Amino acid sequence: MLLLQFSTSHYCRKARLALGYKHIDYRVENLTPGIHALRLKPLTGLTTVPTLIPSEGAIALGDSTQILHFLDQHQPTPSLSLEDPAQAADIWLLEDWLDESIGTATRFVYYDYRAGEGKAIDPSWMSQAVIRIVRSQYGMTPAKVAQARLRLDTGLEILQHRWQTPFLVGDRLTAADIAAAALLSPLALIPTYRQAHGWLFDRITEIHHHCQEPLPPGLA
Repeated sequence: MLLLQFSTSHYCRKARLALGYKHIDYRVENLTPGIHALRLKPLTGLTTVPTLIPSEGAIALGDSTQILHFLDQHQPTPSLSLEDPAQAADIWLLEDWLDESIGTATRFVYYDYRAGEGKAIDPSWMSQAVIRIVRSQYGMTPAKVAQARLRLDTGLEILQHRWQTPFLVGDRLTAADIAAAALLSPLALIPTYRQAHGWLFDRITEIHHHCQEPLPPGLA
């Protein structure tokens, strides 16, 4: 399998965690933001990463949730879901919420930090150019960033209540845990989140170890 990705994308991290959880061998091709569309659009009609090409000549998958569902069909064990229908529904509802709301909020908060207080993490021309491209692409105004912070605060309260046990649903790792660990991982570089939510980064660390994925920046 070939995973087309941005090395820093938390959505691509989600796909890598799922591949690692299932012990599936794969290769990675890192794309350059801005010109990545030239590689992706002929494959999926989209310009989003991650994109997974299961095998030569196979249909490419251009969405992280779609990739997780495909992996469960391709290699059912260990499953990313649970057999109980109610628990399975809960898993994929959480995964969708994390994907569509929390992952987006994290992106806004993270790139706002990297453009301001966190600029020293990597002040290189290339890094700052990518940050400017992302902020422009998603229209990251101060008002939208403020909304994202509020959404993230609410989401973390919900997750802290649910993650009192090692897993968000049931008695083992599922797509919900993998999505949370990946999509919140950029916050590890922001000191205020590291200080206020130690429980979160303990969970993120545990899941990365379980999936044999290197820890994200800030936890490595």
